[in-house]
Amino acid sequence: MFTGIITDIGTVTRVEARGDARLTISCSYDMAGVAIGASIACAGVCLTVVDKTAGGFVVDVSAETLSKTAPQRWREAARLNLERALRVGDELGGHIVTGHVDAVGQIVAINPVGDSGDVRIRVPAGIAPYLAPKGSVALDGVSLTVNTVEDTADSTVIGFNLIPHSAAHTTFGDAAVGDAVNIEIDVLARYLKRMRDVSVT
Repeated sequence: MFTGIITDIGTVTRVEARGDARLTISCSYDMAGVAIGASIACAGVCLTVVDKTAGGFVVDVSAETLSKTAPQRWREAARLNLERALRVGDELGGHIVTGHVDAVGQIVAINPVGDSGDVRIRVPAGIAPYLAPKGSVALDGVSLTVNTVEDTADSTVIGFNLIPHSAAHTTFGDAAVGDAVNIEIDVLARYLKRMRDVSVT
C-alpha cells in the first residue's frame, strides 16, 4: 500500500531480458533499511525488491506488467518516481494507492498557468467512469487531484494542476506532450462502481 507521495526519483541503469525483464534501479534510499522482498512503487507500479546494489535495488518486471504499463518506463536511463510501502503510523499525505495500474494514458497538452502547469491527459474510455472533478488519481505513482474531466464522443481528457514542488520532485518536471502515463484510479471509486453495477443486476 502506498500514498502517492514520491520520496525519490530513480534511474534504470540496467535491463536484462529474461523470461521477465530484470531491472537495476539506482536511487538515494539507504538500502540497509530495505529488505529483500520489500515493495517499492516504481512509476506507480508495485514491484518487489529481489536484490540490492551499492546504490539501488533490483526488480523483476513480468510480461503482464510490461503489457499493461507505459513501455518507456522500463528502458535504460528511464527516470522513475519511487515510493516505499506505507508503514503503520506513517502520514497519509496523498490517498490510498495500491500500485496496480489500471490503464495507460497520454499527455496531450501542458499549458503554463502562473507558476504551475495545466496538464491534460487522454484516458481510455474504460476508466472514464471512475474519474471525477476533485477526485483523486495516481499518475506515474503521483497522487493528484483531478481538476477537470472532459468527455467527447471518442475520448475523455482529464486535467490536473502541476505545482512547482511536484514538478521539481517528480518526473513530471520533464514531461512532454505525447508521453505515456501509468494511471491508477481511486480504489474507493473502483469499489463504489462495482457495488452499483451489482445492485443494478
